[in-house]
Amino acid sequence: MTDLPDHQKPDILDDDIQASAAPLFSHLKELRRRLIIVICALAGAAFACFFLAEPLYNILLKPLVREAQIMRGVTDFELIYTAPLEVFFVRLKLAMFLGLFVAFPVIAWQVYAFVAPGLYRNERHAFMPFLIAAPVLFVLGACFVYFGMLPLLSRFALGFEQIGGSGIAAIVPQIKVSEYLSLVMALMIAFGLSFQLPVILSLCAVAGLVSSEMLAAGRKYALVGILAAAAVFTPPDIISQIMLTGPVYGLYEVSIWISRRIERRD
Repeated sequence: MTDLPDHQKPDILDDDIQASAAPLFSHLKELRRRLIIVICALAGAAFACFFLAEPLYNILLKPLVREAQIMRGVTDFELIYTAPLEVFFVRLKLAMFLGLFVAFPVIAWQVYAFVAPGLYRNERHAFMPFLIAAPVLFVLGACFVYFGMLPLLSRFALGFEQIGGSGIAAIVPQIKVSEYLSLVMALMIAFGLSFQLPVILSLCAVAGLVSSEMLAAGRKYALVGILAAAAVFTPPDIISQIMLTGPVYGLYEVSIWISRRIERRD
């Protein structure tokens, strides 16, 4: 094989650079198209959900109102707002939060459609169940917050109320609408993401990054990590931390069982 003249080598180098740059620009264009679809889906869902923000917020208030009625023996309960546009921004934030749930199928499909061409057929089939399980587990985490966490936290918070009289100052809860929504959203996001643990660990098992023996041997480390995450992502009270630690550790055990099933199938 003879060497090419020096004056031809730069042309070949330029052709190689252009050939490698073409797929990169193609992927970037595809990514931009997918991002535009995701942004449009989020914006449309948030706009539609804005008109449902008020009744949805009243639904989120039911655990607090119910506990107040039980403890006080009254039928009314009020929250306050201290800024002129606070309620509007609360509804806007809630609409964006609800819009994320509504647009999640579109977002998940766009992510899958972008990465699917680089996967083998068996990898695509393995990826699809987790694509369905992720939103289901997130909704389960949010439901756990609504039906389990909020009644306990509401009872705990309202328990500090004090009736005044005979030289004793009255302590009356005045909860802001924005602070209550921030608490609910923080809890739902924390629990929804924590409930993704089986999905993440199962995908790692499919990829061969972890094994059931490795997960079983790391139980005590996992428990410490879950406790640390509960301390960070939940309000600073022991009730929230325990209620997050228990279900997430149970999901860790479920992840070990799923990993064993994956290993037996392979």
